[in-house]
Amino acid sequence: MSEVIEKSPVIRLDEADNVVVARVEIAAGTTVASEGVTALQDVPLGHKIATRAIAKGEPVLKYATIIGFAGEDIAPGTWLHSHNVLVDDFQKDYRFSKDYVETPVLPEHERARFMGIRRKDGRVGTRNYIGIFITVNCSATVARKISAYFDEERLEKWPNVDGVVAFVHQQGCGMEMTGEPMDLLRRTLAGYIRHPNTAGALVCSLGCERNNLGEFFEKESLESGKMLRAITMQHVGGTAAAVEEGKRVIREMLDEANAIEREPVSAEHLMVGLQCGGSDGFSGLSANPALGKAVDILVKHGGTAILSETPELYGVEHTLTARAKTPEVGQKFIERINWWLKYNEGRDVQMNGRVSPGNNAGGLANVIEKSLGGSKKGGSTGINAVYEYAYPVEEKGLVIMDTPGYDPVSATGQIAGGANLVCFTTGRGSCFGSMPAPTIKLATNTPMFERMRGDMDVNCGTVIDGEMSLDEVGQQIFERMLAVASGEKSKSEALGVGEEEFAPWPIGVTG
Repeated sequence: MSEVIEKSPVIRLDEADNVVVARVEIAAGTTVASEGVTALQDVPLGHKIATRAIAKGEPVLKYATIIGFAGEDIAPGTWLHSHNVLVDDFQKDYRFSKDYVETPVLPEHERARFMGIRRKDGRVGTRNYIGIFITVNCSATVARKISAYFDEERLEKWPNVDGVVAFVHQQGCGMEMTGEPMDLLRRTLAGYIRHPNTAGALVCSLGCERNNLGEFFEKESLESGKMLRAITMQHVGGTAAAVEEGKRVIREMLDEANAIEREPVSAEHLMVGLQCGGSDGFSGLSANPALGKAVDILVKHGGTAILSETPELYGVEHTLTARAKTPEVGQKFIERINWWLKYNEGRDVQMNGRVSPGNNAGGLANVIEKSLGGSKKGGSTGINAVYEYAYPVEEKGLVIMDTPGYDPVSATGQIAGGANLVCFTTGRGSCFGSMPAPTIKLATNTPMFERMRGDMDVNCGTVIDGEMSLDEVGQQIFERMLAVASGEKSKSEALGVGEEEFAPWPIGVTG
């Protein structure tokens, strides 16, 4: 796939495959000359066609990887989808670290640069927000009212501040006071508060919640100061008083938050969260592998990329463990896969076979095919570490963070871990955005890109159209990363999307 795709009605991904992917809608009776087969049924674009006879129970191969097994005897030219490609367990060779290759990093003077915001601790931001956080949902209204007061007109006096944003959630009480659910919530909030894109933070509490304000600050080693303040509603006199106090506190922060200048910094300071949502049959052919090419470039320039959505890596985990830096790194990833298998046991979720209706309509037969495409966002570089949800990412290069597949929850964990940029591939047309780290959206196909130009940043459908190679689009994505990191607004930013997408993982039982 390094060369430009020839304009055939189908795309062959590997010589070992027994399927090809329809680049356009193919009517029954159409001869596919390059494969020597005739379509036996109508085949929607992005769906698969058998190129040879496949016996019942025989593996179906895409990218030379098993994506399922034939549910019946299949003749050449047959439309292959969830009705005749079945999921079954099979023995995987994890080959821990056997394919690990360390990516050589360019000398500092040769690395790409962007216009970043250097913080006092040496970290580099791509945006400059003041965040309003809550310990418990009971203080969400106060946070929203304070944020709403600082609209674009009022912020004109502070042009270097990108916004005052309320990061609200549904948790903080009615939950265990100790243990992983509370720890996860607290480290997610602390990750956003400490984030290099957060110039200042105000934390609003009610006063009687289980996520006690003092314990939260102590547990996460947060210290109050001019740019980190807290308000407790029950102490200041209730809702209206807390809103007025919050406005006063934010006003005191704005001058210092505004006193920044962007400066040229190395691309080594970029940490990019990799996301996909609303996937289709082209996701694994265009946008995901093109993003993977951009990741390879980023790693070569000293930067970091975070591959996540663990349930959507299931089925191809053996292709990732082989790229792990050490067997211990690979084993930690398998432990997370096994945790998810136990967690999802007996549930009607995609890890147990069925993808979402949109994914299915777009050409993905099952979770393994979806995972095969999703994993390609990680490019070809080695995997240097595996992190649990929302832990600070300290390793450079490509890493994995264990998150759910649900985009807002997954991206929230990545940003809490330090991602200062998000790249999001979509085939069906996800309208996702994020704050304080901006999201760049990558369309898998040209028809959707044209239909949703207001939401899409890069058209990776040019690969499917035969106009550009994956390498060329990967370079285009990398250049877009640098531009957005330097302050250019992404499409979701221009639309104001991202405040509502803050969604800490609601793991655990409430009561």
